[in-house]
Amino acid sequence: MAKAREIPGLTEELAYGEVAARVLEVRIEELIDHSENVLDTADIERVHAIRVATRRLRAAIEVFRPCFPKGAGKRALAEVKALADALGERRDRDVAILALEGFAAAMPAPDRPGIHSLIDGYAAEQEEANADLAPFVD
Repeated sequence: MAKAREIPGLTEELAYGEVAARVLEVRIEELIDHSENVLDTADIERVHAIRVATRRLRAAIEVFRPCFPKGAGKRALAEVKALADALGERRDRDVAILALEGFAAAMPAPDRPGIHSLIDGYAAEQEEANADLAPFVD
């Protein structure tokens, strides 16, 4: 798992609002950076990394919600949650496919077609989840 980035320039003398701005800026940058190539199903760890980034961002929004204009914090949380939900749908399929591929490799050859049909079904769902995720990362 990617380590959370340090927040540069934080000191005890900074006002709460300034700390909020710095923390949120770094957490948003993390999210954006991890979104690169997240739709590539060949590298499923990208989805995991961006999901972690969404959790960090959601936590920061919660902590600094008083700094947002009225209603904006709630909207920001809803947007990040929608992204996290879309990522979760994709990640569930990624993990299922990975597990089934390992299971299929250990099975006798005559039994593999049944497992591969399950994998194909999850792969189709993975593509649907990617289509739902694409608007968030484009």
